[in-house]
Amino acid sequence: MAGIPSQDAAAAFDPLRPRLIRVAYRMLGSVADAEDIVQEAFLRWLNTDRDAVREPEAYLRRIVTRLCLDHLKSARHRRETYVGPWLPEPVIEEEDEIDDDVTLPLMMALERLSPLERAAFLLHDVFGVGFDEVAATIGREPAACRQLASRARGHVRAARPRFAVPKERVLEIASAFFAASRGGDMQQLRSLLAEDVTIYADGGGKAPAAPRPIVGLEGAMQLHASLARLFAENMSQLVRYGFINGLPGFVTVEPGDILQTTALQIEDGKIAAIYITRNPDKLAHVKDHVVH
Repeated sequence: MAGIPSQDAAAAFDPLRPRLIRVAYRMLGSVADAEDIVQEAFLRWLNTDRDAVREPEAYLRRIVTRLCLDHLKSARHRRETYVGPWLPEPVIEEEDEIDDDVTLPLMMALERLSPLERAAFLLHDVFGVGFDEVAATIGREPAACRQLASRARGHVRAARPRFAVPKERVLEIASAFFAASRGGDMQQLRSLLAEDVTIYADGGGKAPAAPRPIVGLEGAMQLHASLARLFAENMSQLVRYGFINGLPGFVTVEPGDILQTTALQIEDGKIAAIYITRNPDKLAHVKDHVVH
């Protein structure tokens, strides 16, 4: 590829920005941090001898990944001291934008990997980058990168989508769950939930939320029975249905004027996990996107 004149720096970078944000977001689980990382990459791009860069996308992906690895060193400490369950920031997707390869459960599984395992897995398995480039990006030999990706694969296998479910069907289940949980129809709600359903609620210490995951059907039913009494006095306001990090769900405004996203992991026609984000720090971009 021919060298890029200095005056075309932004013109060369801007078409790549969405793809670079996708890499950074999947590495970090934070929209704001991903945008900051990519902006830092752009500033470095401005100060690069761009005439010497043969493949801008590969070059910039390398910069973004390395910046993410540096960021994760401090982020890991912050997550260890996080109040309650940590969930990645929710991203609302349109039907034609759904990323079936990196759903919310997979992003949570990535949290359990080392930063290098995460980078090797995402670059190779998700973004299709060859191991030679992965090696150049993270500073390891190609053979070591293969091992990192293989080890990561084993850890996240259970979190990867196992079969496709028609989008219309999963949205029907999301609608039925909203109606039953807000309307207090406990019999209908029980029929929608799997026996081993798990509820994760991320309030980050800044909004009311269960301090630890609620595991099992009976615990889920007890929680929703108590919530039904609250909803009887002050009903949730539905903002929209949609896909949240690849999962069906909905955005609501809850009692206390709390913005919330609810994403549902559906397996064999039942809701196997419920992911609730209430931390306002993680919802600013959602508010801008869906609440008018």
